[in-house]
Amino acid sequence: MGLLRVVAGLVLVCCLVAPLLPLGLWSVARGWFFPQVLPATWTLEPWARAFAPRSEIPGALLTTTTVALASAGLALALGIPAGRALGLYKFRGKALVELALLAPVIVPGIAVGLGIHGVFLRLGLTNSMAGVILVHLVPTLPYVVFVMSGVFANYDAEAEAQARSLGARPMQVLWHVMLPAIAPGVMVAGLFAFLVSWSQYILTLTIGGGRVVTLPLLLYAQAGAGRNDQAGVLAMLSLAPGLVILALTARQLTGRGLALGGGAR
Repeated sequence: MGLLRVVAGLVLVCCLVAPLLPLGLWSVARGWFFPQVLPATWTLEPWARAFAPRSEIPGALLTTTTVALASAGLALALGIPAGRALGLYKFRGKALVELALLAPVIVPGIAVGLGIHGVFLRLGLTNSMAGVILVHLVPTLPYVVFVMSGVFANYDAEAEAQARSLGARPMQVLWHVMLPAIAPGVMVAGLFAFLVSWSQYILTLTIGGGRVVTLPLLLYAQAGAGRNDQAGVLAMLSLAPGLVILALTARQLTGRGLALGGGAR
């Protein structure tokens, strides 16, 4: 059984890593043609061009990071209270609320983007970073709400009542009781929201109109133009946050307690 698990793990790793190897090789290759198994010439020139003074990539990297951080922050601000309500309380229409939260994830992104575009056009939010940040809440907010709902489902709210009975004010209860208990869940939700926003293409293109340039937009453009070396560099840059997030959240994803023990009421 132990050997079977090792083999299964190696197969899984190979299946996940194998598709990424060509991208990594393209980013350090010059002229890699069939039937060559490996590039004939190795070079860091694609990386040098990527960060040259006139390159669009540094600006796109900054824009992508700014949008993802802002979107994740807003998603947490809205998702933590919503997750608390869904996780701690039972109320009429709860299933409908959960279904409504899932709808943006189920509906094709192009349909969501086109529908929101008309509204944002009237509000003057198209072709702007603010509009892109707001539209990224559509895919990020459901992740945050459902993660936090699971966290609060295992949260013992009686600890808050005990703190209040001892004279703690509402803000003291928030900072010294609730937040320490849900902090690992908040970290996981925030990092996943960041990653979901980081990788958005259709919503960014639809609302940003090509004026808000992010890494996914450049990646698709370079790949479509046949610039495999630059596409490889952009792909590696796009993968970096995912690898960091995986390393940071590995322990939380094992299922070890995200909050104080308890249950929904």
